[in-house]
Amino acid sequence: MIVRDALFIGGSWVRPDAGDGVIEVGNAATEEILGTVPDGGPADVDRAVTAARAAFDEWSQAPVDERAKAVERLGEALSARVPEIGTLVAREVGMPISMSTVIQGGLPAMVMGSYGPILRETTLEERIGSSVVVREAAGVVAAITPWNYPLHQAVAKVAPAIAAGCTVVLKPSEVAPLSAFLLAEAAEEVGLPAGVLNVVTGRGRAAGEALVTHPDVDVVSFTGSTLAGRRVAALAAETVKRVTLELSGKSSSIVLDDADLTDAVNAAVRQCMLNSGQTCIAWSRLLVPRELQDRAAELAAGVAASYVLGDPLDHSTTLGPVATGPHRDRVRAAIAGGVEEGATLVAGGAQQPAGVERGWFVSPTILAGVDRRMTVAREEVFGPVLAVLPYDGEDDAVRLANDTIYGLSAGVFSGDRERALRVARRLRVGMVDVNGGGFNLLAPFGGFKQSGYGRELGRHGLEPYLETKSLQLP
Repeated sequence: MIVRDALFIGGSWVRPDAGDGVIEVGNAATEEILGTVPDGGPADVDRAVTAARAAFDEWSQAPVDERAKAVERLGEALSARVPEIGTLVAREVGMPISMSTVIQGGLPAMVMGSYGPILRETTLEERIGSSVVVREAAGVVAAITPWNYPLHQAVAKVAPAIAAGCTVVLKPSEVAPLSAFLLAEAAEEVGLPAGVLNVVTGRGRAAGEALVTHPDVDVVSFTGSTLAGRRVAALAAETVKRVTLELSGKSSSIVLDDADLTDAVNAAVRQCMLNSGQTCIAWSRLLVPRELQDRAAELAAGVAASYVLGDPLDHSTTLGPVATGPHRDRVRAAIAGGVEEGATLVAGGAQQPAGVERGWFVSPTILAGVDRRMTVAREEVFGPVLAVLPYDGEDDAVRLANDTIYGLSAGVFSGDRERALRVARRLRVGMVDVNGGGFNLLAPFGGFKQSGYGRELGRHGLEPYLETKSLQLP
């Protein structure tokens, strides 16, 4: 049992104002209680924001190199704890340890460290005619993060914010909050000035909304569902805060008629199933030429059948559980709904997977013959569920990919790289992988339409935390 009974505020570990109220954190594979964290509320948020505000004036004026070295030291501190982080998040969220160590543990350390060079290379002052234009820290930042990639999403906000000279109050998801305490410990270890980073755990309606509406918060960065994002944006608008939102997706992978079908389907299924489908950029719609849909569905079913479900800490496991029991039930309901609406189940299903008696597991599922009007083709499932949709010609594929309120991510596969790029440029999404192009932690991350606004990662991820001021000279 992991017991966290204090919050990190003003550089110290302090007891929550509300007393002994706790949030229980579940182990996704065993359905047992993994740990507890404080159930913080508005009073704790106010203390944290007050500490961040008190630290802002000095931190925002700290030399660039001092701030750059701070994020680099934090990156090194996280690097030293990668195995611990990977194991912790595997238990919280369910990602297999072989992937969790690299993605949930290693990636945040690399992102944190990347902001040292990025900050040093950023132009913070320039002369435009008779004016000096400066870019300075935007203020106190409320960072509200999700449970699917808990430390990575926290670092994607915290690293650029403190590099820019902002101070931060981080509220992690109550589903997977434990890694946020490791980040706070790293800040304490490297001597980050008191109040620059504060961590408050609590529930969205209490701690989260208190943070978004606090008058001394200048910037809100939120990652989560579109429904919750709308609420955050509305509350933040009351005090005209700057807001960055990274929200839901219903992303497509387009397999063009000249692509290697086997390779493309294999890549698309594996991207969809990453983290048991609990990935905002998951390609949950596989778009294939109508004449190839049966073969594509067969290939996808074969890939789904190759997954080994089991304990995330077992290195032979390739697909773990989803994060919570209620979420498992929602995913299974979406599968059953797809079948009821006329989709053909070719792999998986809504039943308990064979061979696993405990844990919040969902079978890797392939639904074929999906019509664009079906719920499973339009709403984010956030589980290991792939919908195969046929299209008629390249233009129809683009229309189908864009026929969604979301615009986060996509993939395009073609035997002709220039053709793939041409199609990629027509997609109304923030990110497109071309022929399996890999993740780039320095490239901007974010979406169009109701997938949110603003960008994270790389130099573009620094922008939400900088304000622009012009100084007119005689």
